[in-house]
Amino acid sequence: MTPDVQRDLIPSDDALHLIGTLNAMKDKLLNAAEQWQLLDENGDVPATPSYPVLLQHAADAQTLSHDVLRLTADFARSPHPTTRAGSTVLRHLATAATISSHAAPHFTETAQCALALPRSANPTDRHYLKNRMVIDHASARAFLRRSSESLRDAAKELDDHLAFQRFLAPLTRQEGPPLPLPPTPDGRRR
Repeated sequence: MTPDVQRDLIPSDDALHLIGTLNAMKDKLLNAAEQWQLLDENGDVPATPSYPVLLQHAADAQTLSHDVLRLTADFARSPHPTTRAGSTVLRHLATAATISSHAAPHFTETAQCALALPRSANPTDRHYLKNRMVIDHASARAFLRRSSESLRDAAKELDDHLAFQRFLAPLTRQEGPPLPLPPTPDGRRR
């Protein structure tokens, strides 16, 4: 294998380890987006949404975002972003880090509305607060889902990179010393 091609490959063990980490993080984000519900089984905002539960959503989203950011920073410090596949993975990780950081503030806004809802006597204000809660909570969950998708795309890029390495492996084993050129029609070697 030529040194240029070798330099552009992420070692298989590193790629497999990172794929496992990405998949675990992707699942955490996706599970949070699916499990953290605001609406009841009828699709309505509860009469008294739980401020502590909604605030916990914000705290947990912040932790998840921090984990994605740390994973991105660790990968950026590694030698792998200099490869073609690595730069694509880093782009997906940067997107995931950015998007995930937007979830916690929206969950916090949801919690703040839940805190204000019982003190609101005006029906118009209550209606506004409920709608704002639904929008903020749905937006926060969407940020988690989109971040999860970016992590999935990073893992897929690494998986494709490993498939490329498996494709190259038999070809590089066949490389050896160059074969002699066939003789010319007059029987001499070139």
